[in-house]
Amino acid sequence: MPEIIQPPVAKIIPKKLKKHKEIRVDNYFWLNDRENPEVIEYLNQENAYYQAKTAHTKDFQVALFEEMKSRIKEDDQSVPYLYNGYYYITRFEKGQNYPIYSRKKESLSANEEILFNCNEMAKDKPYFQLGALSISPDNKMALFSYDIVGRRIYTIQIKNLEDNSILEDKIENVTGSAVWANDNKTIFYSDQDDVTLRSDKIFKHKLGSKQADDVLVYFEKDETFNVEIAKSKSRKYLAIESGSTLTTEYQILDADNPDGEFKIFQKRVRGLEYSINHYGDSFYIMTNKDKAENFKLMKTSVNKTSKANWVEVIAHRKEVLLEDIEIFKDFLVVEERENGLNKIRIMPWSGEGEYYLPFESETYTAYTSSNVDFDTDVLRYGYQSMTTPSSIIDFNMKTKTKEIKKEQQVLGGKFDKNNYTEERVWATAEDGTKIPISMVYRKGLKKDGTNPLLQYAYGSYGHSMDATFSSTRLTLLDRGFVFAIAHIRGGEDLGRQWYEDGKLLKKINTFTDFVDCSKFLIAEKYTSAQHLYAEGGSAGGLLMGAVVNMAPELYNGVIAQVAFVDVVTTMLDDSIPLTTGEYDEWGNPNVKEFYDYMLSYSPYDNIVAQRYPNMYISTGLHDSQVQYWEPAKWVAKLRVLKTDDNLLFLDTNMDAGHGGASGRFEAIKELAKEYSFLLDLEKIQK
Repeated sequence: MPEIIQPPVAKIIPKKLKKHKEIRVDNYFWLNDRENPEVIEYLNQENAYYQAKTAHTKDFQVALFEEMKSRIKEDDQSVPYLYNGYYYITRFEKGQNYPIYSRKKESLSANEEILFNCNEMAKDKPYFQLGALSISPDNKMALFSYDIVGRRIYTIQIKNLEDNSILEDKIENVTGSAVWANDNKTIFYSDQDDVTLRSDKIFKHKLGSKQADDVLVYFEKDETFNVEIAKSKSRKYLAIESGSTLTTEYQILDADNPDGEFKIFQKRVRGLEYSINHYGDSFYIMTNKDKAENFKLMKTSVNKTSKANWVEVIAHRKEVLLEDIEIFKDFLVVEERENGLNKIRIMPWSGEGEYYLPFESETYTAYTSSNVDFDTDVLRYGYQSMTTPSSIIDFNMKTKTKEIKKEQQVLGGKFDKNNYTEERVWATAEDGTKIPISMVYRKGLKKDGTNPLLQYAYGSYGHSMDATFSSTRLTLLDRGFVFAIAHIRGGEDLGRQWYEDGKLLKKINTFTDFVDCSKFLIAEKYTSAQHLYAEGGSAGGLLMGAVVNMAPELYNGVIAQVAFVDVVTTMLDDSIPLTTGEYDEWGNPNVKEFYDYMLSYSPYDNIVAQRYPNMYISTGLHDSQVQYWEPAKWVAKLRVLKTDDNLLFLDTNMDAGHGGASGRFEAIKELAKEYSFLLDLEKIQK
């Protein structure tokens, strides 16, 4: 008889949580203490259980990892871009996990100058992430930031590029975001609250001074706002942005005058969002002013920046979302989204002969890339689809000719895009709304309900899920899987209203849209409940938690990464990073209406005695965005209440944060775990 491996059972210590004269009892609140040895012991027990129950897939995981890795060009490099007299390049060397940043002066045939070799910087560290990298205007210094825990707490240092020495300046426990003023000796950086990690301060640092002597330039008192500092593409202005979910405010300063006073561009008005781009004697402003929910483009003089002076350039359109602009000397480039698809519009400043770049597919994504040079006719953009690897293209806006600078290579000699089909279909939600689904699968698919299908979605923060290519995804497609992205409400896939209809007191639409897409895929016989799998991470993990409570019978398995599942408790704790800034997304549970609504869908609060799908849940001990205890408590409660014998795994990375393991191949090892979980459920073992 094989040994029966028993799952760990977390001890129950009831804690009463009182709010609005109501009491919730949380039996696993005690897991909210990473300093408690018993908590660490429980997480280690869950990890051991996961390892023991999946021991039979270990060799398969290694094989899947090697297969996915073999498709990736290990000695790869980015397309060089020219900035301030130097070509900048990011490259990887074979066998190395981290990038190398370098540059060449004036010509690509010049000697390579290594700026940072992250492989050396990451040596002997379980986690490493390079944050900001900014070159001084005179090209002699580089500021850089790094995180060695995964909690997004960075240290900033300065490197002298003439002799490769590291200056004594050291700025610790900050966000890692920083910019140079034009004097080559002043740095502005954003700092964060020690407890909540909210970015709330902008400091000024002079080279050669100590962090204790840095000058506080701005403090953001409103706990629902975050601040950051940036420099205009024209290099003329520094800009402090204060932003919440619904409201923006900028302050600007001439970059030649770092000791001057920042001045308000347009003071904050609740509900007014705007962003600014400098060009000549004007600022161009993308804004939702006057109820332009899909945004419009306006302009104003550099001397009169308040909204009373803004003049319309591109009017608001009900069917078209204005996403971004890119300014060149002779052209304005506009990124738009219509009917869920990206469009790139070229508008000469002369006012004559505007046009759109032509794209054929319905499951593609296109986006402007590194366009740091202002005085050029060449637009660099990226294009990919679910069957077409990513390309970086230089497009001459005057001659309308293009040059493909790089196409992602899929190594191994087996990939042929013609072996795959991509399509977009539309499911109908229960309220009649049409929900687009982007899909890819191998040609020759029979719609007989027997195909395994992985349905993915996010559905929060207005974050659109574009139809992109993935070489690692081929591992599933080549074994018969269909991969589907459900473009559910809560994202901005079909415009700003799509987002508005999936947040706050309409959040439930996000979850029911996903379920309705699943029902559609089953009804159309792409798959069946025995072969349907769901996946989401972070706020998409909340989606997974809600869906398995609402419609567990539709799914054979679920993957939830760093899942935000304890919504009410987290949103009531304003000491947790990100909480106060999230009130405009989820609602403020200190208000009873929002408290009640959140409680109606919060996955942790709505676990009941019922059958649940097979579930693989992953988290990181140092995650600053979704704390590890949310998935841990979720699993502990599921273990006690679920009425099935299906698999339930909690896999905690004890060294990483929200983004998982650092290093490009470490991430693929995590993917191999997820894929082996799915393939094992489908009894596919090679």
